[in-house]
Amino acid sequence: MASKYKGKSAANRPDNTRAAGPETSTSQSRMDLVSNALFAPFTHKKKNSSRILTDLAPVIMTPRMMNAAATVSSRSRGSLGGSAPGGSRLDFATLGRAPMRLTLGNRRITSRDLQIVEATDELLDADIPEAEGVASDVSLFRGFNATIPSSEKNRTRRKQMRNVETPRIGLKKLGMSARGMMMEDEEERSVASEDDVVVVTRPDERGKRKGKRRGRESLSAAKALGKDELSRQTQEILLDKENLHVRRSLINSEITEIINKIKALDSIRDGLEQDLLKLQEDELELDDELEGVRERMEFEEGAFRQNDKSKPAPSSYIAPSRRRKGPVFLPSEHDDLPPGVAFMTLESHITPITALDFSEPYGTLVSASQDDSQPRLWDLMTGSAIGRLRGHRGAVKCIQVEDNLCLTGADDGTVRLWDLQLVDDDDWDRDGLTDVAEEVEGTAYDGELVEKPNGIRSSEPSEAGTDHTGPCIRSFEGHSKAVTALYFEDECLVTGASDKTLRQWDLATGQCVMTMDILWAISHPQPTIPGNSLPNHFFPGAAASAGHFAVPTPPYADGSWEMYQDFVGGVQFWGYGLVSGSGDGAVRMWDMRTGQAHRTLMGHTGPVTCLQFDEMHIASGSLDKSIRIWDVRTGGTFETLKYDHAVTALQFDTRKIIAATGENGVKIYNRTSMQHSSLHTNGHTQPVERLRYMDRYLISGGRDAALKIWTL
Repeated sequence: MASKYKGKSAANRPDNTRAAGPETSTSQSRMDLVSNALFAPFTHKKKNSSRILTDLAPVIMTPRMMNAAATVSSRSRGSLGGSAPGGSRLDFATLGRAPMRLTLGNRRITSRDLQIVEATDELLDADIPEAEGVASDVSLFRGFNATIPSSEKNRTRRKQMRNVETPRIGLKKLGMSARGMMMEDEEERSVASEDDVVVVTRPDERGKRKGKRRGRESLSAAKALGKDELSRQTQEILLDKENLHVRRSLINSEITEIINKIKALDSIRDGLEQDLLKLQEDELELDDELEGVRERMEFEEGAFRQNDKSKPAPSSYIAPSRRRKGPVFLPSEHDDLPPGVAFMTLESHITPITALDFSEPYGTLVSASQDDSQPRLWDLMTGSAIGRLRGHRGAVKCIQVEDNLCLTGADDGTVRLWDLQLVDDDDWDRDGLTDVAEEVEGTAYDGELVEKPNGIRSSEPSEAGTDHTGPCIRSFEGHSKAVTALYFEDECLVTGASDKTLRQWDLATGQCVMTMDILWAISHPQPTIPGNSLPNHFFPGAAASAGHFAVPTPPYADGSWEMYQDFVGGVQFWGYGLVSGSGDGAVRMWDMRTGQAHRTLMGHTGPVTCLQFDEMHIASGSLDKSIRIWDVRTGGTFETLKYDHAVTALQFDTRKIIAATGENGVKIYNRTSMQHSSLHTNGHTQPVERLRYMDRYLISGGRDAALKIWTL
């Protein structure tokens, strides 16, 4: 039937379908009618659309269809899936939910067939998590009742119950007038209103009043509440107290939540601050790298100009490595090393290390130890000893290496200049310098010593250049006691000794240019910087500075100690400015043109053992277990670092300070983040005494007589 009239509209259908009697009408016929009406071609004519609605209205809008549409939601889920008994039952709700197509069969596919059935059994068997915080004490409904505005209605009702009707006394007006405010209707009212009129009784009228004046009754006595009301108020007050407890719990919970959020935000802020500090460190590193590139450019330009000359270029001393900035040249394999680890150990000394320095990473290292007058020379690329520097008659106390030149100061009061390229293997038995009395007479150019003015002896090679007396180029004599500190740059050398003097030497001529007396500076103190401590007195033991100087060191981390006898702990100059640290705990700034100390920085309570300075700051370490960073411009203390043991060596740059502080580990202080760290992995077994680093390459020497090479 459907196929027969498939191409016809509802207007052209036979009338027998519409005229069918009630006894022959079934759900199937209505289904056919609706299907034909819906799927018939639509010709976009007004009369056709009207006839379609006219044909559908009697079928759809019947009481039976309306009742079925209203009750379809209350059906059981089982009856929806199968067919109704006695044939299929058509309703408009089911018809409207058909997702794909209308079929003429008994089984109709609806959207309910596509529903996802919840796993009710699994949900009922699942464990319900316990409530935390305020939810463990207060239910959601209880918290809602305690916080809605209607929770205050009991208090308002009780307040109204305590109100007592009294004659008008104008309290509102009194309060407004006390604050200097006017009533809203005061301007509109007459000045002579009844409320404002004050009636003054005459004296004779006062006398006419009979009887005594009765006292005013209490307001509380004018009204009785009753037992039921008081009981009700008791219950309300208890309920209000519970509400207050609930509110307090809720507020405490909110406070806790806010605290947790603040902690989370603080952690985020800390992370961002660390990022800022990292950016600041990167900026400082870039500044140093830029400075290093400029220095390298100047060096290569100078070398190029020297190569262009026909005659050989005169010998010159390069700038000291202690003032070089920026990264250095390293082997590519160095990046494979883990940072903070001692990847190489050099063992040859048998006593604690007293001094060390090296030319460059993986270059040449010179180290000295106690009771050993022959410093050892090491090849850092292979980690092997390649020779010794023979010539001193006492233990070497200080060393500086620049390229192939090395200067050493020893207990014998001499300073020797060495050419490391002339050092032979360890089987070289001939001393570079011997005493003049032990030398056989000969010509000055046959390798013999020639006495020079000012106590300087030099060993000069022969004219043929085939004979030499060893790697020692020159010896500087003038100090009467052990040389404990030295620093040279270009052609200028400054030494400090236990004879309490500083001497300035000319490396080109070998002459002592100037002598600076520390005792004279102590006896003629310069004005101290305001705020610095110890202006006129020193620590115990410094009074012996006029004679033999010896101060016991604080105990190291292993409990050992020794007598400290180095009166000059460190010297360094830059241009005409010289800085020295001495046994009286003072850091002095000298003018090398006049030899006068023009500023004294007081603050340390123990002998100064080491120091270094740059354009802005001076860093000094002392036996008082501290490192002080001074401002060169103002002379004041910029920062103070405290440690548990004496500081024996330090070196710093714009980003960090590395120090030996009487412990087995090497201490590192980050100047940007102000954080302390230590190097321990594969490190020393006894306290560290000396250290020196370049870029990411560090060498340390300890009381265990070992040399450790670290990556930074």
